[in-house]
Amino acid sequence: MRIPSLARAIAAAFFAVTLSLSLPSPVVAQDAATLKARTTSLQDKFVNNQFGRPLVLESKENSGDLKGDVYAIVDHSYATVQQALVSPEHWCDILILHLNVKRCKASSGTPKTIALNVGRKFDQPIEDAYQLNFNYRVATSTADYLQVLLSADEGPLSTKNYRIQVEAVPIEAKRTVIHMSYAYGYGFAAKMATQTYLSTLGSAKVGFTVVDKKPDGKPVYQAGVLGLLERNTMRYYLAIDAYLSAYALPAAEQPEKRIREWYASTERYAQQLHEMDEAEYLDMKRKEMRRQRES
Repeated sequence: MRIPSLARAIAAAFFAVTLSLSLPSPVVAQDAATLKARTTSLQDKFVNNQFGRPLVLESKENSGDLKGDVYAIVDHSYATVQQALVSPEHWCDILILHLNVKRCKASSGTPKTIALNVGRKFDQPIEDAYQLNFNYRVATSTADYLQVLLSADEGPLSTKNYRIQVEAVPIEAKRTVIHMSYAYGYGFAAKMATQTYLSTLGSAKVGFTVVDKKPDGKPVYQAGVLGLLERNTMRYYLAIDAYLSAYALPAAEQPEKRIREWYASTERYAQQLHEMDEAEYLDMKRKEMRRQRES
C-alpha cells in the first residue's frame, strides 16, 4: 500500500525521535545495594527468558510518558564497564551503532554535553537529521557503583523531559550487572505521529514481551507503542554490549568489531529487529563513523 506523503513525513519525523533515542523522564536513582537486591529478585527471569542470555526487559506506558528498563548480566569486570561508560566520547561510539543515529559529538566543557543527530535508516546528509542536545553527567563512580545520566528538556513533535540512566554494580570478579532505564514525555503531536507510524510503516512490528499464546502455542508479542519501545531498549542495550565486546582490542580494530557485533546481535532477534542487510548496514555505519571522526 502506498503511504501518503504527509503520513510518510510524520512517520519519518517520529522515527527520528523515538526510534533513534527514546530517552527518558525522571527515574529514581538506585544505590549499589538497591540494584544488587533487584538483581537477586530477577534471578529466575535471568535464567528463563526469550533472549537466550541473562537479560530482563520491562516497559510501561502511563499518561503522557513511556518508560523502559533493561537489566543484564555481562561477562566483563566492573572495572572494565566503569572505564568504558564514564566518558562522553565513549558514549558517542556506543550511540552511533544505532540505525537512526547519524552522528554524535561530545563536548568536555562545563556542563559536558552530547549532540546527537538522528534520522532515517539510510545514509543521509547531517542537515536533514534532527539534533538532540543532551547534558551528560557521571552522578556516581565508586569502587562498587556507577551511575551515568543524560538529559534533554525538549525534542521535536512535543516530546520533552528526555532522560537516560545507566547503572552498574559488580557481582563477581568478571561479571557485572548493568541497568539501563529510559523514558520521555510526549504531547499531542508526538501521539499523532506515533499513531500514524504504527498504522503504516510500523503496523507489523512487534516487541519482545509475550502477551498471549496462539492456538498452536506460538507466542504473541507486544505490539504498538510498547513494542516500539522494547525494540529500542534492546537496540541500545546491544550497542553497549557490542562496545564492551570490542573494548579490549587495539583501538584501530574496535570500530569494525563494534558494528559487526551489533548487527550480528540484532539478527539473533530478527523478528523484532531486522531492518536491512548486513552489507548495507556496515557500509552506512563506516561512512557515518568516518564523518563523525572528521567533524
